[in-house]
Amino acid sequence: MEAVILELAKLFPRFVDIDGDLLRHNVEARYILKRAADYVESLEYHTKDGTDTNEEEIRYLIQALVDINWERIHTGHFSNVSLPVRKIYALGCYFKISSPEQREKCNAILDEAQLLGCTDDWNELKTSLMKHLDDDLYLNDVTSLPILPVVKRCSHRCDIPQIDAPSLNEFRTLCYEPHQPTLLLNTMNHWPAMDKWRNLNYLLKVAGNRTVPIEIGSNYASEEWSQQLVKIRDFLHRQFNGEDEAKEIEYLAQHELFAQIPDLKADICLPDYCTVRSDDSATDVDIKAWLGPAGTISPMHYDPKHNLLCQVFGSKQIILASPKDTEKLYPHQSEFLGNTSQIDAAKLDLQTYPLAESVQFYELFLQPGDCLYMPPKWWHYVQAKTPSFSVSFWWE
Repeated sequence: MEAVILELAKLFPRFVDIDGDLLRHNVEARYILKRAADYVESLEYHTKDGTDTNEEEIRYLIQALVDINWERIHTGHFSNVSLPVRKIYALGCYFKISSPEQREKCNAILDEAQLLGCTDDWNELKTSLMKHLDDDLYLNDVTSLPILPVVKRCSHRCDIPQIDAPSLNEFRTLCYEPHQPTLLLNTMNHWPAMDKWRNLNYLLKVAGNRTVPIEIGSNYASEEWSQQLVKIRDFLHRQFNGEDEAKEIEYLAQHELFAQIPDLKADICLPDYCTVRSDDSATDVDIKAWLGPAGTISPMHYDPKHNLLCQVFGSKQIILASPKDTEKLYPHQSEFLGNTSQIDAAKLDLQTYPLAESVQFYELFLQPGDCLYMPPKWWHYVQAKTPSFSVSFWWE
């Protein structure tokens, strides 16, 4: 566990901090994590005398713990995986991280801990490991990415109400309670992201070494669509290098990027509108990232939660439809796509889907600084007209 552990040992959890409810009914994990935690603690205080120093055996046990919990995570649907399994998996990954000479391998392990495990209890350790492992990464990436220009606001069709920086009470009475889709203006101009993220080299520096799920293809409902785990730096270079060559569209979509990269989360602010009810809190809000080139499409679909879609840079065409028109929108019959329409909202095929002719569609154009409120189960089609970065906030 060598140099990286020696430097970061103070941040690793002590066994007393992870014992208790998490390990009470898992004797195997309790034994392995105790040995690993005791070993790391011995490194910090340089007191190996009397402490288990069989590093090779500890590595073997930790790998076995990671493997068995990886199998548990991949058995059945991910949403049914218990929190203790994901936490134990994350802890095992942390204790696997070894010397900086194997930096790429350590980064891959760290990403596995974040993507599959639950790391919420060890955010300080996670952030410190990322900074340590990413040191000098940006300096070694000599290919510069563009800085996107500030775009002058344009006048576009908007079929829903627009409100300039509404108060919380105005949002409650005009939008939230009547379930009225609304375009909220000038509500996120104070976000550091509004300036920082246009410089794609900043995103490269802060997030480039992280591995994220990327959608391949412009539309997740198409047969050609697929997903891959990709380094953000590779994704940025392929999709935002400023070259006009034909390339396959890739989309970082609906990903909890800000839990994975705390430095990016510091560039945004939780809108007060997400806590419009007295019993709402920041912990109840799911924050998702949507980053991609021009041409990405989210087909007509609905979400079960309240949704604030905030546009940081770029522009998107949005088409909305009310839940009352659900049957006329021809939802897919499969469970996976049950919340997704079969129609192309931007190019209606009324011969194949005749009921869509009587649907009331609402069109608008989302521009930098705009925030679109969509009530639960409102259908929406989204197409990026330029390179785009959006942040969505979902709450019950």
